[in-house]
Amino acid sequence: MKILLNTLYVTSPDAYLSLDGENVVILNEDEEIKRVPLHNLEGIVTFGYTGASPALMGKCAENKISLSFLTTHGRFIAGVHGVEQGNVTLRKTQYRVSDSEEASAAIARNILTGKLFNSRWVIERATRDYSLRLDVEKLKRVSGFIADAYAALQSAKTLGELRGIEGEAAQQYFSVFDDMILQSKDDFFFRTRSRRPPLDRVNALLSFIYTLLGNDIASALTSVGLDSYVGFLHRDRPGRRSLALDLLEELRAPLADRFVLTLINTRQVDASGFTVKESGAVIMDDDTRRAVLTAWQKRKQEQLSHPFLNEKIAWGLVPYAQSLLLARHLRGDLDEYPPFLWK
Repeated sequence: MKILLNTLYVTSPDAYLSLDGENVVILNEDEEIKRVPLHNLEGIVTFGYTGASPALMGKCAENKISLSFLTTHGRFIAGVHGVEQGNVTLRKTQYRVSDSEEASAAIARNILTGKLFNSRWVIERATRDYSLRLDVEKLKRVSGFIADAYAALQSAKTLGELRGIEGEAAQQYFSVFDDMILQSKDDFFFRTRSRRPPLDRVNALLSFIYTLLGNDIASALTSVGLDSYVGFLHRDRPGRRSLALDLLEELRAPLADRFVLTLINTRQVDASGFTVKESGAVIMDDDTRRAVLTAWQKRKQEQLSHPFLNEKIAWGLVPYAQSLLLARHLRGDLDEYPPFLWK
């Protein structure tokens, strides 16, 4: 277990979380392992199936401490986030926009504009930083394809058209993802995206970080008064946080994908920290998961200049900035949703 930026990560799959006064207590087979004052925490993320006491869940909800349950593979199961923030007018507007395909497509177009722009610049950064180690011509061709898709998005009218353009661009982007892996190629390679379960070490890392980023986005959306389950690009499905998945699309390349590439290319992860199950599923061991979490939290503290706000903020605050901008658009304060465009 580890406390990072006021978030408690419980990585042991056998740990049970309970409440004692104003403290969360981590137990393993009824033996107390650690206790942490709740007033020090903004979030708790636990990996495994053992669970938490109803008293702790209620206390977290009361104190607005997000409590997220993930599988040992890092896949989101459920979360406790307390009373919805914001006002009912904002959420009713969100629901009305989501019910309109035309209005949803307008927001989805901007979200996917951000996704394609950011995906292209991940490739462009790689060609700039590692021009002597990459097939620059190959990567430039894919960058050009994504640039054309970016332009085509602007005239697309329906969600179906938008998804079609995005799907082809994403396929091209992932076709050169393996090229951008520069170290330990025998152990860390990418052939295709595999999710449930991840079938290689790179997909295991991607899925894990996508889950963590998705949790951050869902918490950010809740904090500004939006419903993370009602999206515009991703349509309603029971149990799916569709709006969080929407914003994940534009943030995954600059935040998650570049982070995973950095982990591998700077040798912060080792092949021995992954286990291949009989089913073919690849999972991280506890030490690797802790190392990745530590690096992820450090990454979130790094500063950047937000392209729309023109202010320096931490990477970890980008989901909150985008959630706030989306809420402002839905309230009518902004004519359209400004996507996060990173260079």
